[in-house]
Amino acid sequence: MDDRTAHLPVPDGSSGDRAGSGHDGGQVPRPLELRSLPIDEILRSRKRLRRQLLENRTLRPLRVAVLGGTTTNELVDLLELLLLADGFRPAFRQSEYNRFYEDATVDIGDLVDFKPDLVYLHTHFLNVSRYPSAGFTEADLQARVSDELERFTAIWESIEKNLHCPVIQNNFEHPPFPAMGNLDSTAPGGHTRFVNELNLAFAKCASADRRLLVHDLNSLSARMGHGRWFDWERWYAYKILTTPEASLELATSLASLVGAMLGRAKKCLVLDLDNTLWGGVIGDDGVDKLQIGKETPLGEAYTAFQRYCLSLRERGVLLAVCSKNDPQVARSGFDHPDSILKLSHFSSFQASWDPKHEGIAKIATELNLGLDSFVFVDDNPAERAIVRAQLPMVSVPEVGSEVAAFPGHIQAGRYFEMVALSQEDLARAEAYSANSARSALQSRFKDYGEYLDSLQMVAEIAPFKPVYLERITQLINKSNQFNLTTRRYTPAEVEQIASDRSYLPIYGRLSDVFGDNGLVSVVIGRLEGAALQVDLWVMSCRVLKREMEFAMLDMLVVAARSAGASKIVGRYLRTPKNGMVADHYRNMGFQLISSPEDPEHSTWELELSAYSSKTAHIRIL
Repeated sequence: MDDRTAHLPVPDGSSGDRAGSGHDGGQVPRPLELRSLPIDEILRSRKRLRRQLLENRTLRPLRVAVLGGTTTNELVDLLELLLLADGFRPAFRQSEYNRFYEDATVDIGDLVDFKPDLVYLHTHFLNVSRYPSAGFTEADLQARVSDELERFTAIWESIEKNLHCPVIQNNFEHPPFPAMGNLDSTAPGGHTRFVNELNLAFAKCASADRRLLVHDLNSLSARMGHGRWFDWERWYAYKILTTPEASLELATSLASLVGAMLGRAKKCLVLDLDNTLWGGVIGDDGVDKLQIGKETPLGEAYTAFQRYCLSLRERGVLLAVCSKNDPQVARSGFDHPDSILKLSHFSSFQASWDPKHEGIAKIATELNLGLDSFVFVDDNPAERAIVRAQLPMVSVPEVGSEVAAFPGHIQAGRYFEMVALSQEDLARAEAYSANSARSALQSRFKDYGEYLDSLQMVAEIAPFKPVYLERITQLINKSNQFNLTTRRYTPAEVEQIASDRSYLPIYGRLSDVFGDNGLVSVVIGRLEGAALQVDLWVMSCRVLKREMEFAMLDMLVVAARSAGASKIVGRYLRTPKNGMVADHYRNMGFQLISSPEDPEHSTWELELSAYSSKTAHIRIL
């Protein structure tokens, strides 16, 4: 860690590094537990928590440059803990106080030497260089916004040119003391109006450049309230603008954004039914007496929660049911005329009298997702405790029993943070529903090849295209199970690979009679003499056992031969999640050339001279 990350003084009477109350001194907190600790306890126990979290031997290295308009020590301390709890081993380089512009544009040499994986620009409303004056016209206002935007654009462009990494940029809080009162939000000279215009300009820049991510400081401060957000005594004493609680909220939001950028966001919301999606017990009360709809305040609260769940599904989060119930009785609840959610909205439906952790495990198997992709919501504290104990990889928020509070608890956990919204995200839930139809069709065929032919699969396999780079980056960073090397790439790196002639990168889309699965596979090959080195091979688990990997290999061989390669070399690097592809290269016809005594890291080779096409059930465009 950079030597500029000195800590604020510990309050008098504290024990500095003692164990936090309610936590065993040797117990490593999970992300949700860490975020729920009181801020003073986190700051007192930071060193102990850090030591415990560093015991995880599977942490992924991450280099973060923090360019601050205010003092960033406290924020970085908190961010480090949260990233460690999320599975990263961060190293930081912080700018000196209020030198974010100079370090990014003039004295960028230190940043170049640091080689960050991402740059975070930590600015507040006080870091705007010039606000408008009371007598400004509309033209004056737009000119001033343009000047300020040009200043930040220079920072972003310099980072892109010299560091080739993503940028996370804060937008700005509303000024806490608007001189014009209500008119401050509408008058051309109002500071609130200016911040709104500048934040909108930032948003438009981010929508046009996938390497720029906006961290929504404005919404964070509004949700907390300026009274809990700003700490003017700390500002004048330490040049820290926020309260400790606000610093934790800010670090939590930022860690979630970083995790989403690097593929750590959750993928599926698993829901209980009785007194979770509706009021009452379906088996006792029947459909007619369920609390849902607009007739009662409680029914309206359940309707609102269902609508919230549906909004998550519409932007790509899978929904599943895990209920202790008779299956047919459980399904009948969605026949209620006021139910927003329908059976078709669920990608998996597990209703039985078995323990719920077993039901969630079945959902994971059915959807081909790791257990760390799930968030489980249940009004029953005993069920939550059992799932948390039996499946520690599953996130189980303490939602309580009041349905009106459920969305707030889920949002506070930031489980489903996202950095972009692709067409694949919008169609993901429908794609998983179509998989259920494919499974039902398979039971009608005795021969698996006959079943595959009945799907009438068509694959589009081609070199990277600009229109798909966002989805390619997303797939690379989210894929854990069908991932031969688990290498990760930033958007800038993917873009560079797409234009570098020493690489042969291909993507694969797959469609069939049930619909378009979208972009589901990526292979990145790198030419090295007469060999094509496979740096990365990933595939979405929703197309497993469809022989898409054979189609990808066929086209990779075509590309390798065209480039003059005589062999393809692939490597398998074992991780805790990719055991399913341990024999991938063997199944593809490759020969093992590394020592068989090291199954964790094996190297495989395919001679192209005698290779013949392996695709039998997919038509390749």
